[in-house]
Amino acid sequence: MPTVAKVWIEEDCITCDACEDILPEVFEVTDESSLIKSEVREDGLFDRNTGFSAIKAEFRSEFSDLIEEAADACPVEIIKYEFESASSEESAEEVAPVAEEVVATPVAATTESVTDNGVLANILSGDRSIAIFFGSQTGNAAELAEKTAKLAVAYGLNPTVLDMDGYDPANFNIHKRVLIITSTWGEGEMPDNAEELWNATCGSNPALAGVHFSVCAIGDTSYDEFCKAGLDWDEKFAALGATRVHEIKLCDVDYEPEWKNWVNLALPNISCVDSDGVFHSELVEAMIAYGAGDEEDSAADGDFTPPNIIQDEISVTLRIFRYDPIRAESGWDTVACALPGHATIEDALVAVQQDLDGSLTFRRGGVSGINPLTGVKANGRIVPADTVRISEFIEDGGTLRIEPVPGYDVVKDLMVSYDRYNDARAMSNPWMDADPRQGERLVSGAPMGSMSSSEATSLHTMADVGSLQLVNSMSDTYDVDSDYEGPGIALQRWVRSQDSRSGQNHTRSMFELLQRKGGVWDEADISSIHRHGIDGSQAADSIFAARARLLAEYKFTGKPGRLVKNYSRSLKSSGNVNETTLYRSVLGPLGLGSNIMNGVSLRMVLGFTRNGGPMMRGFQGMLVPPAGIGKIPNMFNSKVVNHHEVVAIFNELDRRF
Repeated sequence: MPTVAKVWIEEDCITCDACEDILPEVFEVTDESSLIKSEVREDGLFDRNTGFSAIKAEFRSEFSDLIEEAADACPVEIIKYEFESASSEESAEEVAPVAEEVVATPVAATTESVTDNGVLANILSGDRSIAIFFGSQTGNAAELAEKTAKLAVAYGLNPTVLDMDGYDPANFNIHKRVLIITSTWGEGEMPDNAEELWNATCGSNPALAGVHFSVCAIGDTSYDEFCKAGLDWDEKFAALGATRVHEIKLCDVDYEPEWKNWVNLALPNISCVDSDGVFHSELVEAMIAYGAGDEEDSAADGDFTPPNIIQDEISVTLRIFRYDPIRAESGWDTVACALPGHATIEDALVAVQQDLDGSLTFRRGGVSGINPLTGVKANGRIVPADTVRISEFIEDGGTLRIEPVPGYDVVKDLMVSYDRYNDARAMSNPWMDADPRQGERLVSGAPMGSMSSSEATSLHTMADVGSLQLVNSMSDTYDVDSDYEGPGIALQRWVRSQDSRSGQNHTRSMFELLQRKGGVWDEADISSIHRHGIDGSQAADSIFAARARLLAEYKFTGKPGRLVKNYSRSLKSSGNVNETTLYRSVLGPLGLGSNIMNGVSLRMVLGFTRNGGPMMRGFQGMLVPPAGIGKIPNMFNSKVVNHHEVVAIFNELDRRF
């Protein structure tokens, strides 16, 4: 398998720390951008590596996989890399102009040199570049373009992912191999980033006689103009003389399976276009085998290959929620089937989709790893469908109830829209916003700051959860309160507020977002989050910590602060939790009067007091605050277990205690 030879950072880095968390030996995040460390580079410089310096040979195999992982984790997708090849000596000057001309840079540039003298030897030599264009409104097509680029490497191709925005149609014909992945917007319109290029192409009609292409279109069958943008590009390229090497694929809302079918055939077909621009259709089968061979060999890489976990087959009954957005109808499908115990929930859904009902819609795991958006509600638990086995929920003969995660709009069947989460996240700007600070310095002399390993570990564990979107669904409140932004968003804000590198203004803004309506105080029951396994427990603990900090930060003002202050005073003065202190803290004198026939008030009126005082004092306790301290029989009374927490609150309020 090829290893990464070069890595660089494009512009517009948001300094989110994702890359440095994964591979601090290579990436270092500063106030301005992520940078590539000098220790791993052949040129010894410390910058974004826009000069395309190679990684030192001794680090390539060690860091290759982690560099790819860091690129995947980058939220703005500005980490780019190039694979090692026989021509790795080519100068950075030869690479840089290409990146400048097409605006985007290669995701993965070249594969290892091919020494095979078989039928593919001639095709796999020479120019192996491929241009992958995307037209995307919400990011789905862009994501598929990146995934396609990674898969293209297995076929000996050097992919470059290109945003249609700003591209000159006169340059189309410099590419022998072109793949187009585009969504359709509105009633058949081009996505925003493709509109200008489409108009320019229709206006200039460039000759594309030497271009070979294929199109993958994303759409929604509920619209009349299904996948029209992709169909338009397919027809236009063919009309301008380009050669279609594989038929267009039309993908519905659940686009991933259809894209996978397309890419598994489009890539080997277009890979059979040689460096002279000639398509060798007779070699497609051999190319398919060549690409599959790389995948089979990859499992044996490394010093240790984990064994496959095989469990006996079990008979299960699946109850699957179904929703038809066109008819606005919902219901349940019941399916009895036999599956291996090690099968995931996604495996079970795929089996139903392939064998029984192809219209079943759900999100699948990603091609290159776990997809945090595959969550479902399975027998009451919020879990990622692509990693959790059905045997964790039921035994042989059991029933598994699968429904969409709560709190989000259902698009179709088990697929939900995460727009609610994305909107709240964008509003809170949870990426690094740092002030200049003391500590380590850049080559330029600017302060960069430093963080000890223990502090970094503590910061990481605060939000060490698989999916913040699913953490939101773990809250019972999030599903019924449209103003509540959710525990997943709160968790991000809390972590950023506790990062010592965050600037004072940014920290203050995080506190304000946590404190206001929609923040952590809107959560009615943190225990509802806590019960959802390790991720829920971690999120709940962090939210508890955030609330405690906010109480002190805002000096116990506001409704939450006043309630805690009054209740803690009752506990501090008596050392006990009983009915009276609960009543006095929550209801006050007027509340006691309105509940005169309640058991607590009645016992006070009748003089059943702990200290045996006269009846009138019990009656007085109802009307005169503090109401009834010590005037209740010892029937609901216990010591404060964590009394140090109460004392800590009082020490914040009034050090006379």
